[in-house]
Amino acid sequence: MKNRYYTSSLKIKLFYAAVILLSLSFCQNVLAQEHPPRPVKINATAQVLGFGAFYQGAGGGSITITPSGIRSATGSVVLLNLGYTYSAALFEVHAHPGTIISILNGPDAVLSRAGGGSMLLHIGSSNPASPFVSTTNFNVAIQLTIGGTLTVGTPAANPPGSYTGTFSITLVQE
Repeated sequence: MKNRYYTSSLKIKLFYAAVILLSLSFCQNVLAQEHPPRPVKINATAQVLGFGAFYQGAGGGSITITPSGIRSATGSVVLLNLGYTYSAALFEVHAHPGTIISILNGPDAVLSRAGGGSMLLHIGSSNPASPFVSTTNFNVAIQLTIGGTLTVGTPAANPPGSYTGTFSITLVQE
């Protein structure tokens, strides 16, 4: 009797195992948690945000560089073409296709000159505009350009010379 019970029990267990395996084979979509997203990577290039040469009148004003590199001025600022280049900042972004990327501009940056003088830089818009969706593979760089507006004071507050500084942006990946 004992042997017969063991054989019946084994047959029932094998039957249930076969039913489970058979039911799993009919499942078309077995879902699992997806891998965490690969972080977005950003690299600065040699093309920096530059405003070129200009002259400021008594009242000062501002200079704006658009993400496409177009330069304009307000107030008593006169744009000069003396061979000094102007451009939007260029970055290379790497992200997986379908990644939504938002750009958070950092605080206004102070540009300073050796020997005195400072100007305020407000980070502007970007191209592509924020937020944007990556449509390329991770190994293909997305060209991201960022413009800005430079507030120029009077000649006494902002003597001629080269002004430098840094600004920050943050990429938020969704």
